[in-house]
Amino acid sequence: MEHFDVVIVGSGHGGAQAAIALRQNGHEDSILMVSRDRNPPYERPPLSKEYLAGEKPFERIQIRPEQFWTDKNVELRLGRNVNEIDPVAHTLVLSDDTRIGYRKLIWAGGGDARRMSCPGSDLGGIHYVRTRRDVDTLKDDLAAGAQRAVIVGAGYIGLETAAVLRKLGCAVTVVEMLDRVLARVAGPELADFYAAHHREQGVDLRLSTAVETIEGADGRVTGVTTDSGEKIACDVVIAGIGIVPSVGPLIAAGAAGSNGVDVDSFCRTTLDDVYAVGDCASHANPFAANAVIRLESVQNANDMATVAAKAIMGDKQDYDAVPWFWSNQYDLRLQTVGLSLGYDATVLRGDPGEKKFSVIYLKEGRVIALDCVNNTKDYVQGRKLVMDRAEIDPALLADSSVLLKEMR
Repeated sequence: MEHFDVVIVGSGHGGAQAAIALRQNGHEDSILMVSRDRNPPYERPPLSKEYLAGEKPFERIQIRPEQFWTDKNVELRLGRNVNEIDPVAHTLVLSDDTRIGYRKLIWAGGGDARRMSCPGSDLGGIHYVRTRRDVDTLKDDLAAGAQRAVIVGAGYIGLETAAVLRKLGCAVTVVEMLDRVLARVAGPELADFYAAHHREQGVDLRLSTAVETIEGADGRVTGVTTDSGEKIACDVVIAGIGIVPSVGPLIAAGAAGSNGVDVDSFCRTTLDDVYAVGDCASHANPFAANAVIRLESVQNANDMATVAAKAIMGDKQDYDAVPWFWSNQYDLRLQTVGLSLGYDATVLRGDPGEKKFSVIYLKEGRVIALDCVNNTKDYVQGRKLVMDRAEIDPALLADSSVLLKEMR
């Protein structure tokens, strides 16, 4: 049986950063990265943006050039799942029946795109946007002549994909069960702005609408039927309806967790010598009033991975990074800092009509988050307000002639 000092499961941002951070913090022993993906570590956000649009080739979205991993003596085992964990023996069983021993394990398994489950969801032409292979398959359909798309879900993935497909000349219908876009991550002001902008760009946006069935012929999608009975013809369906955390082997081995896997402030699971980071790690977040949540972002994956690597190296530091996110759609760059969960008031700063503004979220009079559209200055300066939970007069916050860094 092979043995490695640290085994990292997953090759996304969290897995890659864990390996990088271990080496940066002086780890000299063996590191193995196991991943079901067949590609060396690559960035995920461009998949629904530049990579889908054909603006960036795969080589430009790799987290590091492939030679980097060889130079850093990080062994990659790609195209393999972890089927079983024995936390007592400190061993893993891979999908090729290889048994691997470890001293420390970092689980960065991320999640799987949530699948459609309605009648017709097994037809060809249904796509997800989670891996390079997912997007390559969608690109193949577009290259073969697909011109009409129904996108299910109006979160970041759905709206980013809609923007790219409109740019490529496709007819796009977005179907969202809730009554506004970005409902899980933004307030009504921002949601209404983005909904209007997508409609201006020619997107047929259907809110408070669900897909009942997916229609097909000869094994391929031909349309969808909504809960109102309307039929929408299409050549492809793209589902952006969230992810399912990939933690099955951890839970089966006895790790605590219901929404992902539970970790403490050092990213340790309840299993000895097993850490978890990124999308699948459920943690008490100080910027959500210590509510136990999962964060699906590059920032969270990278920062958690660094915390876990430092803990393994004996430098225990609590995870307390400020959350941040971004989304590019058409000519709009959305940058978010903080978490708006539980907000009780908002302040609009700037003019949405000029496509440059910010929405500031308050809770009990204190700044907890900002959504900034084409307004990097507010995003950068607002970070300090979020960190300090600053209490500032809303009228002053709304005055865009006063810089946020001057508000203390």
